[in-house]
Amino acid sequence: MEMTGGSGNGIQWLADWDGWYVGLTFARGIPPGELALRLGALPGIRPGPLGATDAWSMVTETMDGDGVARVGSWGGWSFAVEHGMPAGAERLAEVSRSGIEAVHLDPQPDHPPKQFAYARDGELVCCFGLGEEGWRGGHRPDFLLKELVAARILAPDGTHAGPGDEPCAERDRRTLAVLEHRFALSLPRRLIEDTPLPAFVTCTQ
Repeated sequence: MEMTGGSGNGIQWLADWDGWYVGLTFARGIPPGELALRLGALPGIRPGPLGATDAWSMVTETMDGDGVARVGSWGGWSFAVEHGMPAGAERLAEVSRSGIEAVHLDPQPDHPPKQFAYARDGELVCCFGLGEEGWRGGHRPDFLLKELVAARILAPDGTHAGPGDEPCAERDRRTLAVLEHRFALSLPRRLIEDTPLPAFVTCTQ
């Protein structure tokens, strides 16, 4: 079963998301099952639809260095909620091969800031930490500069422009709003936290 739906939920709520050892990978142009395979899904191992609690229990109690990816689709993107050691960041260029767009978001509550990365057609285009947009990586680090400047997150020269005393959650929410608009990303929180989704065991090696 695949969850499908439209827009209207956005991703700005991720500013308050503090999941441990969990990440989100989005892909536009491939179905959820193909996204799981590109994230390293092991053939023939399908634990069935799992909610977040059961997926985390499977990672901590029965796995040995592997992860669990719960997948679905929403708003024109396939998505994977990766429990354990998320492979999306390391495999994002591979996920995006053959003309696919891919976005990875990692809350990293144990080692902030939250991380964003965007890849397309086998290449890491742009990446940065939320709140550290002045230090951008990828083959086109200024890919989102225009949007970040328009949102007054960065100055035209690529340095920080926001108030120094801005609360971290509000700062992150402004950057997530830019990503939400630029990539038309939308995902209800209930799909990540409450809804049983088709699950795959993924190899993180």
